[in-house]
Amino acid sequence: MELMEIQVNTGKTASGKNMLPEKAKKIERKMEHQTRALTPTYTLNLDEHLRHILDFEKLKFCFECGICTASCPVAELLPKHYNPRTLLHSLQFCDVKALQSAELWLCAWCYRCYNRCPQSLCLPEIFQALRKIAFEKGYLEGFYKALKIIRENITLPASSCYVSFHPERAIENKQLVTNTIQKDIIDYEAKKPKEETYVKVNPEKVAIIGSGPAGLSAAQELLKKGYSVTVFEASSSSGGMLKNCIPEYRLPKKIVDFEIKHLKDLGVKIKNKLVIGKSLKVEELFQEYDALFVATGASKEKILGIEGEELKGVFYALDFLEKANIKKIEASDKVTIIGGGDVAVDCARTALRLGAKEATIIYRRSKEEMPANPWEIKEAEDEGVKIDFLVTPKRIIGENGKVTAIECLKNELSEATETGRRRPVPIQDSEFEIKTDSIIIAIGQFPNTTFLPETVETTDEKTIAVHPFTLETTSPGIFAGGDVTVGPGTLMAAIAAGKEAAISIDCYLRGASLTPLKIFKKDQGK
Repeated sequence: MELMEIQVNTGKTASGKNMLPEKAKKIERKMEHQTRALTPTYTLNLDEHLRHILDFEKLKFCFECGICTASCPVAELLPKHYNPRTLLHSLQFCDVKALQSAELWLCAWCYRCYNRCPQSLCLPEIFQALRKIAFEKGYLEGFYKALKIIRENITLPASSCYVSFHPERAIENKQLVTNTIQKDIIDYEAKKPKEETYVKVNPEKVAIIGSGPAGLSAAQELLKKGYSVTVFEASSSSGGMLKNCIPEYRLPKKIVDFEIKHLKDLGVKIKNKLVIGKSLKVEELFQEYDALFVATGASKEKILGIEGEELKGVFYALDFLEKANIKKIEASDKVTIIGGGDVAVDCARTALRLGAKEATIIYRRSKEEMPANPWEIKEAEDEGVKIDFLVTPKRIIGENGKVTAIECLKNELSEATETGRRRPVPIQDSEFEIKTDSIIIAIGQFPNTTFLPETVETTDEKTIAVHPFTLETTSPGIFAGGDVTVGPGTLMAAIAAGKEAAISIDCYLRGASLTPLKIFKKDQGK
């Protein structure tokens, strides 16, 4: 592969071996031609800039195994528009078309590709660096095309831009990003005639439990297929975590409200304050509905199980974030957050916005093992959030029923286990105290499945057991997807699950085969 011959001016390959003068000249001419093709006024410095961004030493040994594409929920949602493997391949040739493409703006920052890549190629950061170049040099046509693709193919498109795609990380003019999303997605949808709803051509009815991203995605897809859809929501508001728990600074709630209203205008029926299992049992739903999709998410908080957890000043993450969103909570001066995921980071950043003077995250492993999105971690640290690594809470200390401190242990990491992660091992006699006014426990969530009939099996992780391709449960006519089946995940994964469930439910209601082969069609034409 000629890409390995980067140091053409030395007459050597990247490995230092001499090459024939004719071959060196040929490669040099080719590289000069590719560089000039980028733009008449801009020349990329291959040796310094692109080499650093693209990490050619790794790229030239890329296995082209396709794990990045197979791991990507956006590739599943947008098979005709996004394939990270082929996009990465095109970037290696310094083709200006890649800088102008919509594909460059469709990475949703989930880092699944990086976590599973045998070469540890960090595609989100590579694509981000190239997006910055595109912005600096005025190649924004790809961004505008990407918004159109998102609007036409993804449920909750504006919310997805704020929560997942983050164009503002490359386009330093945030007002430009906000105005463009408003114009190209929100205003565009608002101007659509209300009579443009989906025509119901099928007599069957589908019930959906949960109005979060997975449930709403399935609802819209089923509407497109001509079914009558009703969403049952236990809360007084619709939108699930998007509405209740994602902080306002990440996702303005007016965006969520607009997109849910838009879905209602299209024909989605949402019944709020209706708790399935109490107000209505699952078995009773089948008296009116022909299929059921469970998309209740993962909203049950894990507890630490340590002394002092009952003290005043101890909060659980989702409850804290929900109260913060409706302005029913204030932060104390010193806030300590226990956990290392995205929710923990959201709590820390929210605490600072509520007036806390200090917000400290304590995490039992190192920064490399921290599961939170790396970009979110960086933004949190830039805002003043402190993170103490290799620390495990031992007990919560209080006076007069109120939190005053937390006693912790220092950890060291063992060798990697069969899961690939290193286990934190407490260091003997390493106890120390952290003075704090309040503690937020953010160590994870799991689904509530107690409302389901016994015919629906669950896993040891308390998630619903489903067929990996069709999302069928062990009970006929009941499907499930999103966080309720896999635990806390990303917005794009939930939306993709809703879309997959709609395809399977349609097949089930039509009596068609629920073949898993459809999942492999995503790579065709790439």
